Amino acid sequence: MEYKRFHDTIVVRMDRGEEILTQLKEVALKEKITLASVQALGATDHFVVGVYDVDEKQYHANTFDGSFEIVSLTGTINTMHGEYYSHLHMSAGNAKGEVFGGHLNEARVSATCEMIIQIIDGNVDRYHDEITGLNLFQF
Repeated sequence: MEYKRFHDTIVVRMDRGEEILTQLKEVALKEKITLASVQALGATDHFVVGVYDVDEKQYHANTFDGSFEIVSLTGTINTMHGEYYSHLHMSAGNAKGEVFGGHLNEARVSATCEMIIQIIDGNVDRYHDEITGLNLFQF
C-alpha cells in the first residue's frame, strides 16, 4: 500500500494480496483520523459481506471467491469509545455482470484498490443501540 495526503484528502493505492480493512485501519491510525468518508473501487478475488437481520440482531455473512470488480465501496471512519471504528459497505460484480454486496467484513485485493479518504474536521463517536443491536452515531 502507498498513499499520499493532500490537506484533508488522502489518496490510497492498495496492492495485490492486501486486505482492505486492515490497510484502511493502518492509514487511519497513522494519520490520526477520527472522522472521514471513504470511497473506493478496484478488484478482489475474495470478499465477505453481510446482511443485518434487525429482528435477530445479527449479520448473515456471504463469502465470494473468484474474479470480481469492486463497483462500489463506501463508508465511514469514526470512533467508538474513543477508539478507531470503520463502517463500510461493498458491492462487487463478476464476469456475468452479477453484483453482490453488503456490510464489508473482509476483502482481499486481486489487482489494485484505489481509495479516497475525505477527512472531516471533527469527531463523532458511536454507541451500542440495544433496540437495533447496531453501533450508531452518537452526537
